[in-house]
Amino acid sequence: MNLERHRGSWVIFLSFIFSFMLAIMPIPVWATAWRPDWVALVLIFWCITIPQRVGIATAGLVGIILDVLKDMLLGQHAFSLCLIAFFTIKLHLRMRLFPKWQQAMLVFGFIVISQLLAIWIHSLFGLPTMDVSILYSAFTSMLLWPWMFIILRDLQSTYKVL
Repeated sequence: MNLERHRGSWVIFLSFIFSFMLAIMPIPVWATAWRPDWVALVLIFWCITIPQRVGIATAGLVGIILDVLKDMLLGQHAFSLCLIAFFTIKLHLRMRLFPKWQQAMLVFGFIVISQLLAIWIHSLFGLPTMDVSILYSAFTSMLLWPWMFIILRDLQSTYKVL
């Protein structure tokens, strides 16, 4: 087994753990609609930079964990994160070349699609649906994308995650 191929796996693991903590951290009620989708941001970064290691299977596992942590329908986040991972991996070569503001616009689109999918799943099961405030989360995720990208890229280069 090639150990060089698995270098820095702990950085990927810890980045997801940290995103889980940010996703379930208690915040004031008025700010819940504005909470960025931290897990999706981390997933998008790793799918752009190392799609051969972090892909749809990772997205499914991370989504199931997020469903359990947030006490949601089992598979809801898994499905939406798998969709985000699929689109990101399909576009990862282009996204690497885009300036940060264009990447942020794609992140906005991915998260809006994910949120619309969540609304659809909630309506299928007769659960209360969300309103237009889903765009707030996508907007804050879009604004945080350049900083998240820089922080994770620095971690990747510092610890030589391949």
